[in-house]
Amino acid sequence: MLRFFDPRSHSRRDFLGVGSLALGGGMTLPGLLAAQARAAAGGVDLPVTDKAVIFLFMHGGPPQHEMFDPKMDRPMEIRSATGEIPTTLAGITYGSTLQRLAKLAHKTAVVRSFTTGSGNHDIKPIVCKETLNANMGALYTRVAGVNNTDTGMPINAVLFPRAVDPTAQEGVSQFGKFPSTGNLGPAYTPFVPSTGGDLQNDMKLWMPRTRLDDRRSLLQALDTIRRRIDVSGKLDGADRFTQQAYDVILGGIANAFDLSKEDPAVVARYDTSKLVHPDSISRKWNNHDNYRDHGQTLGKLMLLARRLVEAGARFITVTTSFVWDMHADQNNATMDEGMRYCGEPFDHAVATFIEDCESRGLGDKILLVCCGEMGRTPKINKKGGRDHWGGSAPLLLYGGGMNMGQVIGASDLDGAQPSVTPVNIDHLMATIMHTLLDIGKVRTRADLPTDVLAALTRSEPIPGLM
Repeated sequence: MLRFFDPRSHSRRDFLGVGSLALGGGMTLPGLLAAQARAAAGGVDLPVTDKAVIFLFMHGGPPQHEMFDPKMDRPMEIRSATGEIPTTLAGITYGSTLQRLAKLAHKTAVVRSFTTGSGNHDIKPIVCKETLNANMGALYTRVAGVNNTDTGMPINAVLFPRAVDPTAQEGVSQFGKFPSTGNLGPAYTPFVPSTGGDLQNDMKLWMPRTRLDDRRSLLQALDTIRRRIDVSGKLDGADRFTQQAYDVILGGIANAFDLSKEDPAVVARYDTSKLVHPDSISRKWNNHDNYRDHGQTLGKLMLLARRLVEAGARFITVTTSFVWDMHADQNNATMDEGMRYCGEPFDHAVATFIEDCESRGLGDKILLVCCGEMGRTPKINKKGGRDHWGGSAPLLLYGGGMNMGQVIGASDLDGAQPSVTPVNIDHLMATIMHTLLDIGKVRTRADLPTDVLAALTRSEPIPGLM
């Protein structure tokens, strides 16, 4: 059988054994693929759509005024510190950092009545009580399964900067663990490439005793194995499902995660590293390295997310670093400077992603969600920053076959609270689940625990979107 070994291991224990290591429930990957094929042949109908969600989590709390709700008619200490810019929607302006997104406003939906309910640093809404303290994608895989039945790719993934840059810092876990599964169990852990730690359930092949250093090492190992197989022909006698399992490892992962397989011109269009050079970031901010990683990797992370969707993933969390916490204290820059470090890469990466999806005909297939755990205070503090605020928070959506080209709801005079019925995390989660699942069929599933069923079905989507 095919095995990868860790050359540093004195015991030479298996690094990765495709054919023998157990998946969730004790099933091997070939066994899983065979079972999926039997289920398909038997007419088993999973209540899933053909759509995908990419959740760009803006860690730290992005400012609503400098993003999508400038309030330029208010006093200086309230209105957007970066000014405003007209959009393609009549009478609607954004903060002036969002030059490219303003030109794509007719392709997106902004929710000005969104509130996360608290000003605490955590990772709501992607992991919170509404999601049963599991990554929202893990709830989805509890219904849809952990691998795409056509390609074998993991359905749920979390992308940190190291997924595209091995020199980046490890994924942030100070305020919550993005790959959490709550009480769902480890079988539903998201695929987390290049975290620098235990690979957990990559491809749902359990590797409980070993570590993977980075994506590049995996790709090199796969290339070596592939060459040996090509020469030896050892797979010639393998049954169809074992062969498919090998193809998943040797083809699916390596190709989907290798940006060198992408058109160099497309990679260049996504690249945000040219916008914020590390030397241009003031060293007086303790957040310097976070700003650096955000600027250097965000564009390529969005490209990687698109590639994963094309390879069969269906829920992808993208997060860079803890950069949106704009207090203007010893750690964080002022609003104006911080939006250059954070807002410009965001504007470029998301706009490029939208344009790319439109050109590829993916606008109806992929729903992009962009928000953080809170917003910022209506009033700019004496140092030029904004502090924690849970009353109002920016939310941008694109695609998913929904009604784009609109602003939903409104905030009050100073942008502190919704002035109409609030949109909350439950509404956002319902929007996402209605995109990914046939909720009517989900309600008939007798095999789902009561708490999972309630979490998936209890709320209604954001009004006006679907």
